[in-house]
Amino acid sequence: MRKRPKVVFLDRDGVINKDPGKGDYIKSWKEFQFLPGAIDAIKLLTQNGYEIIVISNQAGVSKGLFSKKDLDDITKNMLKEIESAGGRIMSVNYCIHLPEENCNCRKPNIGLIEKSTKGLDIDFKDTYFIGDSKLDVIAGKRAGCKTILLLTGKENPDEIKDWEYKPDFIKNDLMEAVRWVLKEG
Repeated sequence: MRKRPKVVFLDRDGVINKDPGKGDYIKSWKEFQFLPGAIDAIKLLTQNGYEIIVISNQAGVSKGLFSKKDLDDITKNMLKEIESAGGRIMSVNYCIHLPEENCNCRKPNIGLIEKSTKGLDIDFKDTYFIGDSKLDVIAGKRAGCKTILLLTGKENPDEIKDWEYKPDFIKNDLMEAVRWVLKEG
């Protein structure tokens, strides 16, 4: 019997790299800044046999703020840096649609999660979704994952108690979350 892969979903902005702030986007590689410890956290997951899948909304493409080619360039460079440090990301999946397009792939919908795991035998109840926003928590919960909310600046911790979908765990950054996953998993 084949062993099921251990999977962790990661949001990108605010988890792997510094979020540019409300309403703004990372539009080029020179604007991309890894968060402290993020590369080492990804390396640690890789070394412990986890498959890492990035799920990120990037509507800036449809808004004309940067091109699909710019997004691909950012992704290529991000993966190169992570791989040169010993980490590995299985796939990076973006929704470039505008919120008003009501597509199935834009978080909090789970279309990207379904697409990125097609053909994989995943037990979602043993899978983590790590993100920094309410949308990440909702998407993770809808997919049946355990969710970890990172307090990297996007959400107000005082408001979490009022959310319909609450995170299973709250951590300060990706490294703290990864250490928790490795301890629990």
